[in-house]
Amino acid sequence: MLELTERGREYREKLLDFMDEHIYPAEATYRTQMEEARDPHFQPPILEELKAKAKQRGLWNLFHPDEEWGSGLTNLEYAHLAEIMGRSPELAPEATNCNAPDTGNMEVLTHFGTDEHKEKWLKPLLDGQIASAFAMTEPAVASSDATNVELRMVRDGDEYVLNGRKWWTSNALHKNCKVLIVMGKTDPDAPKHRQQSMMVVPLGTPGVTVLRNLPVFGYADREGHAEVVFENVRVPATALLADEGDGFMISQARLGPGRIHHCMRSIGMAERALDMMIDRAQSRVTFGAPVADRANIQDWIAEARIEIEMARLLTLKTAWLMDTVGNQRARVEIAGIKIAAPEVALKVVDRAIQVHGGGGVSDDFPLAWLYAHLRTLRLADGPDEVHKRTIAMTELRRRDPAWKKKA
Repeated sequence: MLELTERGREYREKLLDFMDEHIYPAEATYRTQMEEARDPHFQPPILEELKAKAKQRGLWNLFHPDEEWGSGLTNLEYAHLAEIMGRSPELAPEATNCNAPDTGNMEVLTHFGTDEHKEKWLKPLLDGQIASAFAMTEPAVASSDATNVELRMVRDGDEYVLNGRKWWTSNALHKNCKVLIVMGKTDPDAPKHRQQSMMVVPLGTPGVTVLRNLPVFGYADREGHAEVVFENVRVPATALLADEGDGFMISQARLGPGRIHHCMRSIGMAERALDMMIDRAQSRVTFGAPVADRANIQDWIAEARIEIEMARLLTLKTAWLMDTVGNQRARVEIAGIKIAAPEVALKVVDRAIQVHGGGGVSDDFPLAWLYAHLRTLRLADGPDEVHKRTIAMTELRRRDPAWKKKA
């Protein structure tokens, strides 16, 4: 059921070769270029070189299921590739044009954008010429419930006027970011899930102000996580994606594939952390013996292998279900992997940090950054508690179909 197709195996081998030949050797260069730039949002030349090499090898837009726009791979085929990319999360996803939130935005523009949107924004995104950001989360409301968003989108003739504040707008500080997909409220009096709409807003539109970057555990991620203010921002009515009131529907359609990507990258991070833990335990000697001889360290290694395999299999099963029965019928599994994969990866990284001692919490190793990145995934695309609620309500209704139907 979860076996790779011949096409999937070919892509996997090509990507593994690319990682060994180009990505891993480039990591030191990337760090040097970032340090020398003294700008946390610098776009290092090495990344542009890697993008050109990935294009030449046909390792480009692998995430996109439509052959017109991308590779045409299924969720299950792509999931294996996302895991490999997760082993070098700062370089591999963007080098192959498979980095969030651009992937989700490209899928939204593919399915809900007009011909104008596709020509002006989708094509340069698919070509890697520009970057994009997704503006949904707000500081004033609990945005884990997307129906809470308050940014107003008021129709005024042939335009909409946007007023509100967003934060955690990832990618907005990327040097190539040119456009935002913004979720807001067009009709507060409509039914709960028909009040919201999404619009395409160029980043340079008058009234759009990027106030600041939000660090994550002290790290200023290169793509940035911006707080953005919208003050009387005017966009043409043609900026609307799909129809007015379709914003919530679009947000749900966007999240399914994105969660597969996040979860498989998390498993790739866990695999790299496990390798680092093993190498460190075998090379360091305490009290006359390698750390790897200690029973508790061997327990950690064994448990990590078991837990990684469990998370991987659940994620691959979810990808297969999305391909065969659709995202809606796979929603419980999608919620499950979003909880399980970051939790497992965090546990493995935490133990790898412990085996590395003081070095583990320094920037001499990538473990501290991996931990910070993975910890944010327990909040990104909905916190664990929202996904647990989805699972729990489904289980309760399995036993009693009438259980709180309006919940």
